[in-house]
Amino acid sequence: TVESITKVGAEIHGYEPTPGDIRRATGADLILDNGLNLEVWFAQFVEQLDVPRAVVSEGVDVIDISGDAYAGKPNPHAWMSPVNAQIYVDNMALAFSELAPEHAADFEANAESYKAELQEVQDELASELAALPENQRALVTCEGAFSYLARDVGLTERYIWPVNAEQQATPQQIAAVIDFVVDSDVPAVFCESTVSDRPMQQVVEATGTSFGGTLYVDSLSEPDGPVPTYLDLIRHDADVIATALTGG
Repeated sequence: TVESITKVGAEIHGYEPTPGDIRRATGADLILDNGLNLEVWFAQFVEQLDVPRAVVSEGVDVIDISGDAYAGKPNPHAWMSPVNAQIYVDNMALAFSELAPEHAADFEANAESYKAELQEVQDELASELAALPENQRALVTCEGAFSYLARDVGLTERYIWPVNAEQQATPQQIAAVIDFVVDSDVPAVFCESTVSDRPMQQVVEATGTSFGGTLYVDSLSEPDGPVPTYLDLIRHDADVIATALTGG
C-alpha cells in the first residue's frame, strides 16, 4: 500500500505536514522521499519518526539550479528524466528487498520490467526530436523543472522562474524568455499543471509561437485524469513535448 503525503494538485515545494500526516507515517514500513532539497520540510518531518527511510534520488548525476540566488543548490526534479527514473526504481527495489528479502527476486524482476518501459519513453522522445534544427531544440517552460530531461534528450532548457516557490514572474524574466524564443525561432512553449500559465501566455502573445500544452511535474492527476501514475506522467509529457516541437 503506497500513500502520498501531499494531495493531488498540491505544490510540493512549500507543503506543511499536518499532525495527521505524522500519525499516518508513524505506522509506515518504509518512507521514500525524493531528496535534493525538493521537500525542504521533510528533514523535520522524519526526525519525529522511527521508520526506515530511502532517498530515491541517491546516485543521480546532479545538475545545479542556475542563477546566483541558487548557487550550489541541486535541481530536485531528477525524476523528470526517464534515465534518472531508472535509478529511482533501483533504489526502491533495493529498499523493498531489505524489508522483505524473501521477495527480492520479484522486486528485481518488476524493476527490470518497469525500467524497460522507461527506456522506451526515453528512446522514442530522443528519436522524435532528432530531426529538429539545432536552434529549435529548445524546451521553454514556466519552471526550470526539466534540466535533466533536456540534458538527456539534447534540448536547451529555458524557463521563466527557477522553482515554483518563486513563481511571481518579473518583467525581466518574461522579456528574457521572449528574446530567446524569437532568436531561436522556438516552435512551442509549455507550462506546468500546478501553476498559472498566464506568464507563458504573455510570451506566446509577444512572439507568435504556439502554446504546446500543459506538462505535469510536481503532481499526478486524479485517477480519472490524464496522468494517474508516474509512467502516465512521463509518457504524457514526452508526447506533448514531441508533438508540439515537431509539429507532429
